[in-house]
Amino acid sequence: MRHKVAGFKLGRTTSHRRSMLRNLVTSLILEERIETTVPKAKAMRPIAEKMITLGKRGDLAARRQAYAYLMTSAAVDRLFETVGPRFGDREGGFTRMVRAGWQKGDGADKAFVELLGSEKLQEEKREKRATARAKRAAET
Repeated sequence: MRHKVAGFKLGRTTSHRRSMLRNLVTSLILEERIETTVPKAKAMRPIAEKMITLGKRGDLAARRQAYAYLMTSAAVDRLFETVGPRFGDREGGFTRMVRAGWQKGDGADKAFVELLGSEKLQEEKREKRATARAKRAAET
């Protein structure tokens, strides 16, 4: 029985699990939307919320804590310049998890994890991809 046992092991060693979650949170902050399995998404969500809370605080100590966890300095800069101020008046619930079917190889449940308010950015990416595709088609 797992009474009062918190956290997710995800079938990995501690160091592998920590690295994987750090990579997922870094990718979420940089891309604003990532696709992963549902257990990984559920394990990553509280960490991402804590990072965004650090971005909202915006002081030097919070920036150093974010540098200690996130994998790239570009992610830290994006967290404190764009993501943190976007959620300035919001108390919590910065992420959304949308289930997206099954993984072809092993049947694992997949989900999109995205930051709230990233719909504009996703639409811009779609338009950019569509224009690039049209340009490529015109060239051929």
